[in-house]
Amino acid sequence: MKLTMLGTGNAQVTECYNTCFLLEDRRQLFLIDGGGGSAILRQLKYAGADWRDVRQIFVTHKHIDHLLGIVWMMRMICQSMSRGKYEGEAAIYAHGEVLALLRELGEKLLAEKDAKHLGGRLRLVEVHDGETLPVIGHDVTFFDIRSTKAKQFGFSMELGDGRRLTCCGDEPYEPSEEPYAKNSDWLLHEAFCLYGQRDVFRPYEKHHSTVKDACLLAESLGVKNLLLYHTEDKNIRERKALYTAEGARYFHGNLFVPDDLETFEL
Repeated sequence: MKLTMLGTGNAQVTECYNTCFLLEDRRQLFLIDGGGGSAILRQLKYAGADWRDVRQIFVTHKHIDHLLGIVWMMRMICQSMSRGKYEGEAAIYAHGEVLALLRELGEKLLAEKDAKHLGGRLRLVEVHDGETLPVIGHDVTFFDIRSTKAKQFGFSMELGDGRRLTCCGDEPYEPSEEPYAKNSDWLLHEAFCLYGQRDVFRPYEKHHSTVKDACLLAESLGVKNLLLYHTEDKNIRERKALYTAEGARYFHGNLFVPDDLETFEL
């Protein structure tokens, strides 16, 4: 299993792409979120992935920095289906509110002949809290993160040999996520900024956390590998060094602060 961070930044970044990533196993691709626009196609290209091979997509929530790239994926897939250049099916997984919005956008923005594939060959699969589905050959359990902003789901994926990856979405961990996050081999968690710069970036006002917060959490949960994303971009050149140095004080597992397009073997 390989994980590629297509983007690592928060909603307003300009020095990197919005947070989204790709999981790959045995040449099967699973895209999680799409960032804020058509640059998702560029990021997939630079990651060495053909968008046509992305057959499984999960959208965590409706914020534009996660959703609008999916509209471009829908356009590319549906147009190719209409032109007879796309074999088989694809699927978008999300909770009901996100799926309804994607369908509405597709019906309004895509050509009628392309939009007809929504809910057909481009399957729209509603997921529910605690539901487990097979995705690229692995059991994936979706869960509601109990956001107070916009309804949002995370997921936990079985990697094999008893190992597990858990994605907490782009908001701080809530106790309801413990069954999925505790003792995870990989935990993906947002870290808006350094704890030492919390007065500059004000993460708590935006319902986000700091590097220190995320690392203390991962330590308490017995996580082996912690990957931080959804960050500010004002420290982009030194982000990896600064975040790693702060985090190492509080988390004693393996800490990763990726750049866009960085890849990890899970």
